[in-house]
Amino acid sequence: MTETFKTIARFQYSSEAQIIKGRLEAEGIDVFLSDHLTIDTDPLISNAIGGVKLKVYSYQSEEAINILESIITYSIDDEGNSINCPNCQSQKIELFSTIKDAKSLIWFIFGVLFSGLPFYTRHKYRCEACQTEFDLKKNSHDQVFNY
Repeated sequence: MTETFKTIARFQYSSEAQIIKGRLEAEGIDVFLSDHLTIDTDPLISNAIGGVKLKVYSYQSEEAINILESIITYSIDDEGNSINCPNCQSQKIELFSTIKDAKSLIWFIFGVLFSGLPFYTRHKYRCEACQTEFDLKKNSHDQVFNY
């Protein structure tokens, strides 16, 4: 019998893949990562090569997918409820940082010029299904960091 692999997930960073790999291995699934060393060497090419691929044996893929679906959680609110997209009602919502306003841009440039950390970051949510960007509450996700 030839053992073939099936890619069941892709991750932008190998640290994310390592966490999921550990969970699957704890459940008795044989897990293999590909392209993780390349991305560890140069993380900027992650999107270009398709990220870190998490692979399992084909005969274990169904069980691995079920475990993966049970542990993947997207953004949740302060009460632990899933955040839904206001456009399509999908629950596949990601939190991301943006520099689309003047204040964020100025602090980003300041950080680049003086090799400092960002003092001001604007956070928004993005739906993976329809790419809609939105806020939950006005100014509730602005953070000011003082170092």
